[in-house]
Amino acid sequence: MIDRENDTALERLFAHERLTGAARWFSLPGGSHLYAAGEPSNELYLVKAGRLGAFRKEEGQERQFLGVIRPGEPAGEMALIAGAPHSGQVVALRDSEILALSREDFFAAAEADPAVMTELARLMILRMRQATGAAASHGDPTVFGFIPADNGRKIRPLVEKIALCIARLGYSVTVVGAEATHAPTEWFSNVEADYDYVLYAAEFGEIAWKPLVGRQVDRLFRIGRGDRPPPTVFESHASEPLQEQQLVDLILVQKADCRRPTGSAAWLTATGAARLFHIKDGQQADLERLARVLTGRSVGLVLSGGGARAYAHIGAIKALRERNVPVDFVGGASMGAVIAAGVAMGWGEAEMDSRIRTAFVDSSPLDDIAFPLIAMTLGEKVRHRLRDHFDEVDIADLWLPFFCVSSNLTTGAYHLHRVGVLRTALRATIALPGVMPPAIDGNDVLVDGAIMKNFPTDVMRAMHLGPVVGVDVTRGRSITADDVARPSSVWRWILSGDWRKGPPIVALLMRTATVSTGREITASRQATDLLILPNVEGVDLRDWKAYDSTIAMGHKAALTSLDALEHPVTELRRRR
Repeated sequence: MIDRENDTALERLFAHERLTGAARWFSLPGGSHLYAAGEPSNELYLVKAGRLGAFRKEEGQERQFLGVIRPGEPAGEMALIAGAPHSGQVVALRDSEILALSREDFFAAAEADPAVMTELARLMILRMRQATGAAASHGDPTVFGFIPADNGRKIRPLVEKIALCIARLGYSVTVVGAEATHAPTEWFSNVEADYDYVLYAAEFGEIAWKPLVGRQVDRLFRIGRGDRPPPTVFESHASEPLQEQQLVDLILVQKADCRRPTGSAAWLTATGAARLFHIKDGQQADLERLARVLTGRSVGLVLSGGGARAYAHIGAIKALRERNVPVDFVGGASMGAVIAAGVAMGWGEAEMDSRIRTAFVDSSPLDDIAFPLIAMTLGEKVRHRLRDHFDEVDIADLWLPFFCVSSNLTTGAYHLHRVGVLRTALRATIALPGVMPPAIDGNDVLVDGAIMKNFPTDVMRAMHLGPVVGVDVTRGRSITADDVARPSSVWRWILSGDWRKGPPIVALLMRTATVSTGREITASRQATDLLILPNVEGVDLRDWKAYDSTIAMGHKAALTSLDALEHPVTELRRRR
């Protein structure tokens, strides 16, 4: 972060150019675009007051919130220096004041002060490394608002507890309430400059304070009671920029004895929240999780597809728990999504082991062989097992934020599942073409997520600003000539029991679905802060009996990767 105690070289340059008339000043109302992706870069901008948000959306990837640009920081510097169009968009998160300097005037003025280019180069490197997931985050949101979604109990005590958890992480933090309703703009700016994090809390009856909070923050959290339905009349109080850029989240407080949240999807619909967090009343671990989310220390776990090789994910999860690494967000593709769903359900080690053994190990899930009009199997065994273990649970009712991906053959793009019935999403993400019948969503035909996005780390990167841990089980050779050889005797093949794995064409189809280009693999792995690569080369994708040994491979690989770290996982993107 740029030093705020003294003017930086860049600020001095803009101040001088403002006096000479070269730099122009203008006001940018909240919600307005400073520039959009693809627009030419003709000026360098400096934020004088207010806050901007930087976003990027690349084809085939989720829209990503890159961070906040604060007073004293530049915008558009990379495109200006490179002489290229802007690669992302910058939007005013609140009413802002901007200084602009043309390309020609900037380069002419910078020649007189080499410190300007040195400072700008340092900031560009930080931002570039942040964008690729290669360094600690720079420009994270630091000002958060909390507003009740209904007329329940007061929320400030809860916000105070979250602030205490943030302070224990080593940051300075303050909570501000309605006492600041009539404070001047300069007061807010000073408070936000004096603390690492500022939390604004508004109570239900504080009519004038609530909309002010909605206009003053980088991200807004609405708080509701999970044991109640959402209000029939809902006031947003979020500023237009926060709503438009999906920077409004929902916290549902559940009773201390709640076994499983219910009715959360209705809350999501009513509030239009981008993310949903469940916390149990009085549960310290949940407060600590929210503190990690706010400070960019939350951990997102992504599990790749890979058939029976996905058992290695269970071993990796065991190692993370042994090393006390929290998991705050979870997602995956294909079989990795099934394991990830178990984590989001709150399954412990024993329950995960029991359920996966029952569903996949004790008997093959793919031996209901069918006449291959649409697929090699009927898919009924898989459907019944998903129902047995996930029932009718809605994704919104999971304890952890969860996603999985399937491949939409109708649109030719991947399909992101973040809402709806969990088992329906899982049925789609494991529907391997040719092996299982596809899933139908309206007129869309959905098949295995591994085909288009087998390791969806970019989706996780877009969900939160903390470290991403990825476990990829597609490493190494997966199929040889022996795997696709015609059985010498069909009867011997049937009597041996190998038919339960499916005929050789199943191995061919499974490997085809999990093959990714070198570019795709590199991009997915670069989006991780900790990459775990179990050596599962000797495990057949169809070998549902290779359970214990594959778990051991994942456990060993995860421990090796964790022990090689110089810092705890939660600090891999820590804002210094």
